[in-house]
Amino acid sequence: MSTIRFDAIRETFNRKPAEVESKGKRSELFGSNVFNELVMRESLSKEAFKSVMEAIELGSRIDRKLADEIAAAMKNWALSKGATHYTHWFQPLTGSTAEKHDAFFEPVTNAYAVEKFGGDQLVQQEPDASSFPHGGIRNTFEARGYTAWDPTSPAFVYGTTLCIPTVFVSYTGEALDNKVPLLRALQAVDNAATDVAKYFDKNVTKVNATLGWEQEYFLVDKALAGTRPDLVLAGRTLLGHSPAKGQQLDDHYFGSIPDRVLNYMRDLEQECMLLGIPVKTRHNEVAPNQFELAPIFEEANLAVDHNSLLMDVMDKIADKHNFKILFHEKPFAGINGSGKHNNWSLSTNTGVNLLSPGSTPMKNLQFLTFFINTIKAVHDYEELIRASIASATNDHRLGANEAPPAIISVFIGSQLTKVLDELEDVSKGKLSPQEKTDLKLNVVGKIPEILLDNTDRNRTSPFAFTGNKFELRAVGSKSNCAKPMTVLNSIVARQLIDFKKEVDALIAKKELKKDEAIFNVLREYIKASKKIRFEGDGYSEEWEKEAAKRGLSNNKTTPTALKASISDKAVALYESLGVMNPREIHARHEIELEEYVMKVQIEGRVLGDIARNHVIPTAIRYQNTLIENVRGLKEVFGKDFEKHAKEQMDLITAISGHIAEINSMVNKMTDERRSANKIDSAQEKADAYCEKVLPYFEKIRYHCDKLELMVDDELWTLTKYRELLFTR
Repeated sequence: MSTIRFDAIRETFNRKPAEVESKGKRSELFGSNVFNELVMRESLSKEAFKSVMEAIELGSRIDRKLADEIAAAMKNWALSKGATHYTHWFQPLTGSTAEKHDAFFEPVTNAYAVEKFGGDQLVQQEPDASSFPHGGIRNTFEARGYTAWDPTSPAFVYGTTLCIPTVFVSYTGEALDNKVPLLRALQAVDNAATDVAKYFDKNVTKVNATLGWEQEYFLVDKALAGTRPDLVLAGRTLLGHSPAKGQQLDDHYFGSIPDRVLNYMRDLEQECMLLGIPVKTRHNEVAPNQFELAPIFEEANLAVDHNSLLMDVMDKIADKHNFKILFHEKPFAGINGSGKHNNWSLSTNTGVNLLSPGSTPMKNLQFLTFFINTIKAVHDYEELIRASIASATNDHRLGANEAPPAIISVFIGSQLTKVLDELEDVSKGKLSPQEKTDLKLNVVGKIPEILLDNTDRNRTSPFAFTGNKFELRAVGSKSNCAKPMTVLNSIVARQLIDFKKEVDALIAKKELKKDEAIFNVLREYIKASKKIRFEGDGYSEEWEKEAAKRGLSNNKTTPTALKASISDKAVALYESLGVMNPREIHARHEIELEEYVMKVQIEGRVLGDIARNHVIPTAIRYQNTLIENVRGLKEVFGKDFEKHAKEQMDLITAISGHIAEINSMVNKMTDERRSANKIDSAQEKADAYCEKVLPYFEKIRYHCDKLELMVDDELWTLTKYRELLFTR
């Protein structure tokens, strides 16, 4: 009997929901462990508080003398919360967060010590950083990297540590993290959107990009997950036959949340409240043991930080509740994978959502301006958006089980499509009095009424308009939101800059009124970006053919998709906006290719290990049992034994065939991996892993899964899908 597997299953039978102590009302808990605006108002001088707020709102520098005051207030507040250490909390190019803890404790003499934390420790630190990915920006012996305080994201206490969100840069100033390019992109879109918003409201002085992510994830009992080397080392099951019941009945979707999971969610949400993460929604997702958590919208940089923090918190709290949390985009074959839908919009400092229609034609013209410019931006840079969500893990999800396809398209709904079609038909140049009236009353003026009834959603669309925001559905659940948000805000900034130039030129040269100039430019954008709009089934073969006719990219694999991130077009975009320089761009590309190779390499090694050390020995053990059975039948029936042992003989033969295929395929996969490892070019090595190594995964899996159905259940060592997915 498979002791480890069945011991783990028995262990889960004795699980009871972990007790969760209520810490009070959510509204009272919210942000209580955050050094937020309220705390700063109470603990800082007027001058220091003003300096911090100007740094947040205007990007101005904080004087070092004031930094000492802010650090002292932050330290005292953190100590009152039980903190003993502080850390610069940053997001290197590893895909996760990083931190190095230093104690506030500082000896003064042999008998006397103080808690010390000054402006120097707050503003900048040097965390060594020699082992973080750098993509050739630094030599191995040049270990220096600096973290610098980001005042736009508030410090917080987690456990006994004061965490200070920071950027991470090299000795020469290049970005070594995900935050620096994001902050630059947010500044670019702020400047560009503010300039355009002034066409409609002169009081607008700032525009914030907002983000609301939706985090999907799986929970598997910790004991069961521990029996699967692939879940432990790769985050997904590399083999395993589909259970008889999966998600066919859709009975898990929005169903009653299991007690153990509900207590996990309650515990998690309380921690989120303390950390100021405004989580709002929780529910069962489509696949068994799959769930979703979603917050209220926030400013994009803060939202990215909160999501990165949340994933760490989710993992730690899952462990307390005897769960292993899976963020992999496709941890189980044959059922839904997990995404992280990024809901994006633009909001002014006057409180207006620029992607939400208003009560007047002027407000609706503002809406159309930002709406159409966003579509045009996606049209012009669709390959760059695809590159921003590319990863070895997300490749398994895109295009399957309700995840969008690799083809980037925009869904806006039939009603808004009709509006754009009508705008496209408006005559070019000066509008006649009748055209102006028809346009304002019959087209632009009715947009709010149209959207009230426009409740359809297209779950196969990678980029969909959902009423007052765009939803980038293609982002993978493991991804750092900073990558797609950097791209989206950069391309919209570039588009808005170009739009304003064209409108201003029309006003100056043709003496058109502002509204007419805006309509003329928007009309041309509608025509130019028409091919990116698609309202149908993104999974269909017909769409794949249609997309090819339209000239849209269909980059199905990460090595192919990532090429767009270093194209001349991408480099020109980032350079023109000051988001990244060529060195930073190429470094990221190299890091992403290396990450792809390493992930496929690890999975290949794990798969080979499981196939040879678990599957084949188990199959041989069962085969020996069958052979002994045949021998016994021969003793009983003599020459007639073959008639009575036919099924057993067929099984023995079939098992031998599958074992031979597995062994052969593992050898071939290993040989291809060795060959790929000899390649120097990062692009060519990634291509080789994608085209030569990865295809063996499914071939090996096929034979392993066939053996799972043949071998005695009590001998099978690996916890099965039915146990991983349906054990509560």
